Amino acid sequence: MKKRRRKKFKTFFVLFLVFCALAMFQNYFQKPISTPIDKNDPFSDVKKYSPLLQQELAKYHLESQTHVLVALMQQESHGKGGDPMQASESAGLARNSITDPKQSIQVGVKHFQRVFTYGNQKKVDFPTIIQAYNMGIGYVDYVAQHGGKHSEELAKQFSLLQVKKKPTLYTCGGNKNNFRYPYCYGDFTYSTKVTKNIQLLADSIPVTGSESEKPTRGSF
Repeated sequence: MKKRRRKKFKTFFVLFLVFCALAMFQNYFQKPISTPIDKNDPFSDVKKYSPLLQQELAKYHLESQTHVLVALMQQESHGKGGDPMQASESAGLARNSITDPKQSIQVGVKHFQRVFTYGNQKKVDFPTIIQAYNMGIGYVDYVAQHGGKHSEELAKQFSLLQVKKKPTLYTCGGNKNNFRYPYCYGDFTYSTKVTKNIQLLADSIPVTGSESEKPTRGSF
């Protein structure tokens, strides 16, 4: 009788050890694998804001433009500071008045939605809409009156018109060696730079973590 009980105990103990081993094995392989941050990715700091950008854009049914806003933020701040979208001035505030990234994104997305909608109404091209994020909605009107397609030459002309209105304000800080001088209102190369960011973004790690959602060149 004792031998039979001892044999049953040994069988139970072995089965218990096997069960524990299987449980540990399953737990090990079910652990989520954390994706290391690619420090060589120039968009690493702005990509962390992509879910918030997408969420805000969804309010205007513009979530498909998430990669564009990531590229805009890259140009504006590289994802640094409290106003990563540099949206203070578009809200009528002094530069860097906004200190909360979430508020910056809310204001920046709203500004983008405004120029995006108005640009489509005026039937200008998409590079004009990007440039208007930097130069304001008046640039959309200017391009619409001059063929509907953005060019750095048109941006220079528009900038110079604004400089002449307020020559003491738009001075490039008095630095005549500034590449923008004398076109010191906005950055006439802004659309070119953001478009390049979009192209670079398409070749980098996907913004949303899904290859199927990776932005492609010309997707806008």
